[in-house]
Amino acid sequence: MDVRILGSLEVVSGGVLITPSAPKLRQVLALLSTCANRVVRVDQLMEELWEDRPPLSATTTLQTYIYQLRKILHRADLRADQREPAAPAPAPVREDRDDGPLHTWPRGYLLSLAPAQLDVTQFEELARRGRGELYRDHVERAADTFRAALRLWRAPVLTDIEPGPLLRAEIVRLTELYRSVLEWRIDADLRLGRHHELVGELTAVVAEHPMHEGLQGKLMLALHRAGRRSDALVVYQQVRKVLNNELGLEPSPDLQRLHNGILAADPSVDPPPVNEQMMVRVARAKPIAQLPPDIPEIVGRDPEMAAVREALTVLPRSAPPVVVVTGAPGHGKSAFCIHAAHEVRAAFPDGQFYAELTDPDHGPVDPFAVLGDFLRSISVMDDTIPDTLEERRTLFRSWTADRKVLVVLDDVTSFAQVSPLLPSGPDCATLAAARRRLANPAITTNVDMNALDEAAALAMVTALLGKYPVKSDPEAARRLIDLCQGIPLVLGVATGRLMLRPHWPIRRLMDRLRRDSELLLELISGELSLQGSVEASYRLLPAPSRTAFGQLVRMPARPISVTRAAQLFQVGELTAETVLEQLVEFRLADPDPSGPAGTGQFQYQVSPLIRLAARQVVDQIQADEAGHGFGPAVTPERNGAGHVRI
Repeated sequence: MDVRILGSLEVVSGGVLITPSAPKLRQVLALLSTCANRVVRVDQLMEELWEDRPPLSATTTLQTYIYQLRKILHRADLRADQREPAAPAPAPVREDRDDGPLHTWPRGYLLSLAPAQLDVTQFEELARRGRGELYRDHVERAADTFRAALRLWRAPVLTDIEPGPLLRAEIVRLTELYRSVLEWRIDADLRLGRHHELVGELTAVVAEHPMHEGLQGKLMLALHRAGRRSDALVVYQQVRKVLNNELGLEPSPDLQRLHNGILAADPSVDPPPVNEQMMVRVARAKPIAQLPPDIPEIVGRDPEMAAVREALTVLPRSAPPVVVVTGAPGHGKSAFCIHAAHEVRAAFPDGQFYAELTDPDHGPVDPFAVLGDFLRSISVMDDTIPDTLEERRTLFRSWTADRKVLVVLDDVTSFAQVSPLLPSGPDCATLAAARRRLANPAITTNVDMNALDEAAALAMVTALLGKYPVKSDPEAARRLIDLCQGIPLVLGVATGRLMLRPHWPIRRLMDRLRRDSELLLELISGELSLQGSVEASYRLLPAPSRTAFGQLVRMPARPISVTRAAQLFQVGELTAETVLEQLVEFRLADPDPSGPAGTGQFQYQVSPLIRLAARQVVDQIQADEAGHGFGPAVTPERNGAGHVRI
């Protein structure tokens, strides 16, 4: 059901006009509609209907009107095939009579309508939004918003209603708001250089309002800028004559200054430069679509995906959500975030931005450069992109303030990289994949990516290899998962080997891994590998923590206490604990709460595969720095069950 008051009063349900015909009934409905989702007191309704002369039967008559309206609106409510949920209201007083949009309240009544059901609510929201856009110098967007608001008006408001005192006041208010929106739209069009198009419209408008000096001034300005200087001066003389004859007044100082400026050919009244706006007018283009190709399927991450989806799309909200996904190397943060972004892209129709914040040499990317790329993607010309980070950030936030965009940031190394890239509009969102845990009040949701459990890992292997290889030897599949420690990246590489050798059963790969230590190293080495992921995180560590990590991964694969670490690192226990916690922060080590009960002390451990990859990384980097080429490979030892012992 829709209610329209910007013109004649109309109630439409399922495309059928069902407006009541009785004048008083229409008057009650009009007042309830102008006060939608607010209680209208009985005494206010009586004042509207009868002013200060209510009949003796006023209360009974009003109750009859309400009863008739409730029947009409309730039938309309049931008829509507689809309806946006109405604005929520607390439980009404008499629920047995309120099974529709018209509710009874103490001393009054409330008509519950969703914003999309009432044209005046839409008009006021568009007017508010347009003012915000104009204030932020989004001039073209503001002109379009104001134009959309004005299109809602079919005729003067409630043109077929005989109003009482309350409706008369509301009609005056809405009529003034209409005129204000019209003036704001004309101001925006003048700033956009649409002088020729405005002349005809303004000529008609000032004919209806000959003493409206603001509109007369806009007509003079449009005529002058359209090259019709003499006509602009004639308009001034006409309005001056009308004001003198009707009110005995001279034109306002503003209008006189405009007249003098036109006479003197003052440059201040000339058309503005094309790009005068502080916010560069961005050419209309297709929405930004920078996301990498989607990942076909993310297996075993349903709870995490649901949490991210909800955090990014939940409405209403007052600030844009910032969701940070962290995990140890090889746990699939990047693939997860890309897939999640594709899942929710429909909620961000104005576009999706994407940037990698770690360069090929594993160094952090400067957000100054990223902002430059973002601004170019929205058609800001190179010569107008600001030269400072703060100005670029302001420009990007201004552009996103009233849009729905998603910013996806991969390989984040610190929140200092993220902060300048955050969009500002409440309908925007940011999704970041980080190599370390981040802490900042702007972050609304943190999601940890842990190793896959056996069921999720089996599902991943089955999705990649098919059901038959797994069902034919489930024990071998479980041993492969155990060897890969549930790390998605390593599982993917291992199953990739089997996909290249479809004649191999899973057990054949496990036998080879037991007999060929180099093959295990190959599973964690290469361009897209666990070793590369560990190296990227390792290079982000401060120098003391890098040194300590290099010592730690050469130790036997068992948890280490703070006391033992202090001895190993040759530092005090507080320093040792700080270093170990930093490794946890960067997801290179895990806390093991196996210290003395009740002490809150932890031991720390590095998982076997990360330990193996880290040894390769440390040896290679140290060899490169020493200028000796690549160091010797580390050979993993094995126990009798074929498990890695590093």
